[in-house]
Amino acid sequence: MVDPLFALVVIACLAVVVILVFGLGGFAGGGKFNKENSNKLMRWRIGAQFVAVILILIYVYFRN
Repeated sequence: MVDPLFALVVIACLAVVVILVFGLGGFAGGGKFNKENSNKLMRWRIGAQFVAVILILIYVYFRN
């Protein structure tokens, strides 16, 4: 059985990776999409990283 908190941590980390890859793809392609969305994707990534780090800290706190 999977620990629900661990599953949330994994989902949060995967969300960060997906946003990062999407942003890198837009950056590599350049053009209009990059100009319109690069800042927004960076903000989303930073927010997702914040949530992931908080969840990791909560997981470590409750598992020790």
